[in-house]
This record gives sequence, structure tokens and C-alpha cells, in this order.
Amino acid sequence: MGWSGLSDPMLVGYIARAGYDAVLLDQQHGFHDTASCISCISEAALTGTPIIVRVSVNDFAQAARMLDCGAAGVVAPMINSAADARRFVSHVKYPPLGQRSFGPGRAMQLSSATDDQVFVQSANGNTLAIAMCETREALDVLDEILNVPGLDGVLVGPADLSLALCSGIMDPNGSAVRNATLDVARRSRAKGKIACAFAGTVERSRELVRDGFQLVSVEYDEKVIADAFAKVLNEAKQV
Repeated sequence: MGWSGLSDPMLVGYIARAGYDAVLLDQQHGFHDTASCISCISEAALTGTPIIVRVSVNDFAQAARMLDCGAAGVVAPMINSAADARRFVSHVKYPPLGQRSFGPGRAMQLSSATDDQVFVQSANGNTLAIAMCETREALDVLDEILNVPGLDGVLVGPADLSLALCSGIMDPNGSAVRNATLDVARRSRAKGKIACAFAGTVERSRELVRDGFQLVSVEYDEKVIADAFAKVLNEAKQV
């Protein structure tokens, strides 16, 4: 999965055309907003690449809006309880799983759907609701969160997990984080949910896949671009 924090649709198009299985647009810590996500979803649709949007904390109304605009899934940060997960699901799944309001005009256009009833009947199965579990509180009740009907998966990020497990110390590659992520993958898959993770490096993404994660980011756009320019400049200086 490609990870996009920069809000340029052309850049998202480049990521999609590189062959990633999906591209995540980051509203929480990246620069994406509603307008950029709508443009990027349309750009990625040209390649058939699904878009996932990470919304800001507790912005469940925006999560539903992104699905209406054609996103294939949404990620909700800081889901710390089963109650949080149920509230999230209630916004992004149609009845009987949730209470999502109907108005997916753009989503239907992008999927070439013409029948409202047919769209509704398949929408819950065609869109992903993914909860970020990145605190001690969430890990303590992970099974309860995973048991929430309509929740499709859980995503862990090493930075916040490190802050939570290591008393405010950034140690994303330490043993505490590694052990916790292994446990999340095992428990998620045991419940039939999708195990997802953020990886800041190619090497870490390989480890996470070996650990059982099914949806893993590989680097992120800001770092890839910065590294590429630094590499070109260093090579030029050696001439």
C-alpha cells in the first residue's frame, strides 16, 4: 500500500501507477482535505487502484463522506474501545450493520452503479472500516474491538504505539512495539479481520508481512521524494 501525505493528485496518480495494491490518503497527519481526496480518488480510479482515507480523530462524519466520494475504505485513528468501534461502524456501514446515510453519488458514478438498491446491498462488503489501535487502552480490549460487527480490520502505527508503550519515548523498532504488533496481527487474523500496519521502511514492511500483516504501507511519499532528491544530488556531487 502506498501512503500519501502530500495533496497533489498527480503524485497520487504516480503512486497508483507504480502498482501498489491501494493508496492511503492521510487527513490526520498529512495535508489532504476533502477537495484533495475527491481529486485523488478520481485520479486513482483511472488506474483501477482503490483509495483508503485516514480521517482525523473522531471525524466519523468525514469517514462516511469519503465513502460517498468513492473511497474503498476508511481508517479511523484512536479507536480505544468497543464503543468507539461501534460508533465508527455506525457512520460508515448501511443498516443493519450501521446507520450510514445514503448519498453516494460519486461512488456510484466511479463504480458505474445505476441501481440504488443493488449498490446498498453490496456497499458494506465492498468498503473497509479499519480502526487504528495504538494505545495501551486499545490493546487491553483488542478482542472486544475486533468482535464489533462491521469492523473489517485494525491498523497499527509504530510511532503512537511506541509513545504509549514506552512512556513517551520514541522507539518504534524496539521490542515492546514489535511484540505488540505481532500480537495484533495474530489476534486480528484469529478473528477473521484484516491485519494492517504502517511501515516507514522497505525492510520493516517485509518483516510485517512475514509476521502475518495483510495490508502494509511501504514508505510514504514525503520520505520517498526527499530521499530521491538527496540521492540525485549526492550522485551529482561525485562526478
